[in-house]
Amino acid sequence: VTVLAHTYHFQKVELKKRDMNRSCWFAVAACLSLCFNSALAFPTFRSSGISSSISKPFFATPSPVSDSDSSRITFNPLVESSEEWELDCYSRPVMVGGKKLWEVLITDSKGSFRLCETLPSNKVNSRTLRQVVEDAIDKADVKPNTIRFFRGAMFNMINIALSEVDVVAKPSRCTFSLAQWLEERNRDVYPKMEGYRATMAGGTGRASFLDVRTPVKLPDALRGEKYAFVALPLAEFLEGGSITNENIGVGRLCPIGSNFPADAFVQGIVILTQRAEGLSSWLAGTEVAGFKAELRRRTLVMETDIDNQYLMAKLNDVQREEAAAFEEGKDNLNGLHFVSVQVDDESDPAGFWLLREIPEGL
Repeated sequence: VTVLAHTYHFQKVELKKRDMNRSCWFAVAACLSLCFNSALAFPTFRSSGISSSISKPFFATPSPVSDSDSSRITFNPLVESSEEWELDCYSRPVMVGGKKLWEVLITDSKGSFRLCETLPSNKVNSRTLRQVVEDAIDKADVKPNTIRFFRGAMFNMINIALSEVDVVAKPSRCTFSLAQWLEERNRDVYPKMEGYRATMAGGTGRASFLDVRTPVKLPDALRGEKYAFVALPLAEFLEGGSITNENIGVGRLCPIGSNFPADAFVQGIVILTQRAEGLSSWLAGTEVAGFKAELRRRTLVMETDIDNQYLMAKLNDVQREEAAAFEEGKDNLNGLHFVSVQVDDESDPAGFWLLREIPEGL
């Protein structure tokens, strides 16, 4: 996809709320109108009434789901259960009896529960994994209709295991609750376990610059007419903010960690297109996982499924600088960013996704 500078215009915009009761979509529209139609300086609206802390209680005391110490489950009574589950089965950086520790981790997209079950190394197979999943479903009050998994190295085994379970198996990097849990375990749990091997632990950085994948061109019918780099206050996504599941179209909001400053800004991309409904529906069906500015290649890339990439735009020198700020903002918030698809700068989103780039080495 070749994106000409005079056709596609990128602009860095910081959006801050002037009125806590005013919809942020109008703020986006106003700033985008300036972004695409003038070269004037952009207004900066100061936030007000935002708490200085966004921490909140998490999981209750663990309670067992079986007589075996190999299976543990915890619950978060503060959130509703979801029919969308997330699963991982992989070895951990811990040696037990001279063999790697293997675990099955299961949670839902809301993080309402967390189930961890260890597997003997000679029982790591699709049959055992299917039994773990079926047992979890039997005990669940809210049964899953979808189970996502992100680990390509375990694709065959997980796919076979879930093929005999009455759920839709989705290879996807939209496993945001699971990724958050894995990061916590890599940071706080495994290093304290007997047999921990730091050399076995994966890195926690972002994707390697040695990534040799080639993005696929986005179909002509799905290209946007205009793109813009924007930013919204993190407070907009928290309780009391104006962005909720009720006003994001066919989009999705990933969980937000509690360790970010309340005055932080979330970087994002707005796509303006007359085919907003079609593009949003397509994005919803492709398991959009994130957007990445490849600064060396001067491209804006969309990440989907487990490892697919789509070329959204090519960047000129000015756009490359704005893309660098976009990536810096993502780094500051542990990969958090968003994309909004709209017909024009005055319309509500046909689809809005709050996303998080999953770290390497989980």
